[in-house]
Amino acid sequence: MIEPAAGILLIADPFLKDPNFMRTVVFMCEHNAEGSFGFVLNKQFDYTLDELITSFEGYPVPVYYGGPVDMDTIHFLHQYPDKIPDSQEVMKGVYWGGNFETLTELVKNNEIDFSKIRFFIGYSGWGKGQLNNELSEKTWLTVSAKRNIVFHENPQEVWKDSLKHLGGDYEMMVNFPIDPQLN
Repeated sequence: MIEPAAGILLIADPFLKDPNFMRTVVFMCEHNAEGSFGFVLNKQFDYTLDELITSFEGYPVPVYYGGPVDMDTIHFLHQYPDKIPDSQEVMKGVYWGGNFETLTELVKNNEIDFSKIRFFIGYSGWGKGQLNNELSEKTWLTVSAKRNIVFHENPQEVWKDSLKHLGGDYEMMVNFPIDPQLN
């Protein structure tokens, strides 16, 4: 296990029953003494981007449930640091946020490959010490993120592929039932 930091994946324990995080993978964007935040990578939201933001009309791009905090905000991860100013590098090749007006123009001019960007409604956040407590309770497994996981083409496979990325005994967990008592 590695310490939480920007660019780390938090993989939900197979038996975690919290409906916000059951079988999820969170990409950490920041972790410091004040708290932590990131985005759930594998829970698609019920609405597409054009249904949430009128300026994206005609672009039914998937939006992901980033987490239960500030569900009235849209965030994005991308691979366009040269095209989207004010973005913040989270890890090599993965950037968070940036100038939204510029992004809107890039989308409308068809200059964005949607396999290189992910939109999120809300985010996952932890207050001071909260994530460390959850880690000590073994709620999460941690591993360095890989860009192909962050921008995975099949969100339903992110949790399993993240466990496989951990390797060893963790690979067996991909087949664990959510509730072993029902087995």
